[in-house]
Amino acid sequence: MPSRYPGAVTQDWEPVVLHKSKQKSQDLRDPKAVNAALRNGVAVQTVKKFDAGSNKKGKSTAVPVINTKKLEEETEPAAMDRVKAEVRLMIQKARLEKKMSQADLAKQINERTQVVQEYENGKAVPNQAVLAKMEKVLGVKLRGKIGK
Repeated sequence: MPSRYPGAVTQDWEPVVLHKSKQKSQDLRDPKAVNAALRNGVAVQTVKKFDAGSNKKGKSTAVPVINTKKLEEETEPAAMDRVKAEVRLMIQKARLEKKMSQADLAKQINERTQVVQEYENGKAVPNQAVLAKMEKVLGVKLRGKIGK
């Protein structure tokens, strides 16, 4: 009967050694690992970092301490202009004269219905491009009348 393996069949008996992976530094910082090392009598070094992870005011002269409240007050953005009542009413009046809903107007100017609602409620920050689209569809002059 022919052999499935051509040539002489030998077996390799070299030992295979499996090693445990080294402990990672992250595993060594684990409280369980520290306690186990202390129980076994291994020297463990612990260091508390100075003001690590705290927002306390230090006596460091290298970096000046900035009062965040004061910084916020200084960099407060100015109030944004909203659509004037005059423009709001003109948009509403022109839309109703053309017998359009807010959704119809929004669809024609390629914007969301919410945008038209914000313009008519005076909550929107005026955008020249949106106003230009509304002017075109409604046939009313709206730009140049923007403000509070």
